[in-house]
Amino acid sequence: MRFHLFHALFLAALLTLTCAAARGPARADDITVFAAASMKNALEEIAGDFAAATSHDVTFSFAGSPVLARQIALGAPADIFVSASTDWMDYLEAEGVLAPGSRSDLAGNSLVLIAGHGETRSLSPGPDTDLSAWLAGGRLAMALTDAVPAGIYGKAALQHYGMWNSAAPLVAQTDNVRAALALVAQGAAPLGIVYASDARAEPRVRVIATFAPESHPAIVYPVAAIAGRVTPASRALLDYLRSDAAHITLMRHGFAAVAE
Repeated sequence: MRFHLFHALFLAALLTLTCAAARGPARADDITVFAAASMKNALEEIAGDFAAATSHDVTFSFAGSPVLARQIALGAPADIFVSASTDWMDYLEAEGVLAPGSRSDLAGNSLVLIAGHGETRSLSPGPDTDLSAWLAGGRLAMALTDAVPAGIYGKAALQHYGMWNSAAPLVAQTDNVRAALALVAQGAAPLGIVYASDARAEPRVRVIATFAPESHPAIVYPVAAIAGRVTPASRALLDYLRSDAAHITLMRHGFAAVAE
């Protein structure tokens, strides 16, 4: 059932993008960025600053990294891709879709366990932690644990702490990390696993635990231009994303510097 839903969402999104592209070519100074959902707030602010300085228009498509990467591989009209996983950027690089020499690492992140803002307790992850008691009949909201980076990282962290086997039947999986965040923010799920930047963007949630970096694969956001769609405007945006000003904005939104 989950596979069919994911497949349907992917096809629907691709159809929307294809129809948009069919309406006519974008202007040379328009830029289309496909980006991981967790980057929404930070990238929209960065794009606003960039547009004010250059008059170039930036349009975003935010979703889970695997959905976006597959759309790009099938020819969706992205100029720049920002992934929440090096694996999906590797996939596009292997497909020959990336503009040579355009790839770099943009930011890092950390993984947290969140609850509603009214929760005052904190949790220490470990094999003796009883998540079912914390959930009290509710669900643990996570992005798709076998496909979406945040879900993959979250599953790895729970496995590291010896909590996955008991937690797995209690997980409510969503198609991207912002959907998992929304479930907790709206009170539909008592707990969720999201990025630290997501928790900072949503005042209705509170971080009750932070997973140690060694408990999951390193969280890295690579960025690259798409082959055949490089323009002076897209090159300018790519340069701006790597600037000190953009870096400061990313840090303010809860992202981390990438380890050298």
